[in-house]
Amino acid sequence: MTVSCAMRSQLQTVRRVTARAAVPEGGACSLKWQWVWGCLFIFLLLAVPVMAQSQTVPSGQSVALSEVLEDVVGGEDWLRFRFVAPQIARDGGTVTSEMAEADFVHLCDSFARPYLLQYGLAPDVVVISFMDRQVAFGASDPDVTQFFEAFRIIEDACLLDVF
Repeated sequence: MTVSCAMRSQLQTVRRVTARAAVPEGGACSLKWQWVWGCLFIFLLLAVPVMAQSQTVPSGQSVALSEVLEDVVGGEDWLRFRFVAPQIARDGGTVTSEMAEADFVHLCDSFARPYLLQYGLAPDVVVISFMDRQVAFGASDPDVTQFFEAFRIIEDACLLDVF
């Protein structure tokens, strides 16, 4: 099939009108950076609430939320709030387990109960734990000092529970 000059001109015009750019306006790089900035924004949106959970408690020490874990123990739902509390360290720490007792009650009332309401949770037992430095849950490290206290939430109050 032979194409005349007039037809060739029409084909080129059609191609130019209907063809789309292979690269978006601003270049492919701009989409990549939009994606990177979007991911960074979502990460910060999710991470900042956890990073911002550092607070001073009645003993005067500053504790930082490490993690919140759900668990089932003996058929009961447990929610564990794990805090890093450097001042409970055996070597150089200034807060004893007796001094930390008020901290546990304070964190149950001012942190755990609002958390339960915010996320619609109703565990049977709430555990507040302190560790002088980060350690994986369940890991054994004889150099890490840890304190624990368990509570039951009854009628919107934290009641100490013996476990």
